Amino acid sequence: MAVTGDIFDLKKFALHDGPGIRTTVFFRGCPLSCPWCHNPEGLGAGNAAVRRRHAALDPALPPDRNVVGPAVEAETLIAELIKDEVFYRQSGGGVTMSGGEPFGQPAFLVELLEACRGAGLHTAVDTCGYAPWEDIERSLTLVDLFLFDVKLADAAAHRRYTGVSNVPVVENLGRLVAAGADVRARVPLVPGITDTPENLAGVRRLLVSVGGVSGVGLLPYNKLGEDKRRRLGLATETGLLETQDADRLEEIAGLFRTDGFDVTIGG
Repeated sequence: MAVTGDIFDLKKFALHDGPGIRTTVFFRGCPLSCPWCHNPEGLGAGNAAVRRRHAALDPALPPDRNVVGPAVEAETLIAELIKDEVFYRQSGGGVTMSGGEPFGQPAFLVELLEACRGAGLHTAVDTCGYAPWEDIERSLTLVDLFLFDVKLADAAAHRRYTGVSNVPVVENLGRLVAAGADVRARVPLVPGITDTPENLAGVRRLLVSVGGVSGVGLLPYNKLGEDKRRRLGLATETGLLETQDADRLEEIAGLFRTDGFDVTIGG
């Protein structure tokens, strides 16, 4: 029986989800409930009402709809991904699994990663890190780059804002680095929540203590999620927040650079 997955979007010619020109595959479903999520249409694995509203409201969905939906076969999806192989090879790009949370559909993820590996495509997985280690471990030989979200260093704050503990997240980050994986940390900068001096100091201490992280990507606040939540009829708990200006972003980047990290802004 063919392995199927639930994909809510497919973004071609992506430039901020790993090196080079990429195709980003968005898996539906996430164990976290971050109020600032900029992909709220991908949160619920079984929310039919949100699915219908998303399909009606989002004209940017790929025209080839057979590669987006709740029962996509890996074989169908990989055939679509390989179409842009020439762009991947010329730019040093590849395929990025994102979401939602890719490790929420581990069998489908591994199937796709194995197919990408067989085709010689560079692979990246963008993860919140909240998943059973056994599922992450299965992917180790199939993933060239892990884009690992590090949101909140304080355990209580992490539970308050995401709904889950950060203990598994921290443990999985350490295990990935110890296993020799190429891990790039991604820090979403949410005004007044994750970009505070206290949290940034805590995140820096965490990354230094783990060691072996290849770099840090700072993600300025994305207001797109607020509009999406309103359009989908979901609550907007963070209110109207403003993206950090260039000076503030450089100031934050400088903090991580003093710890010896290679830092990018926006990916």
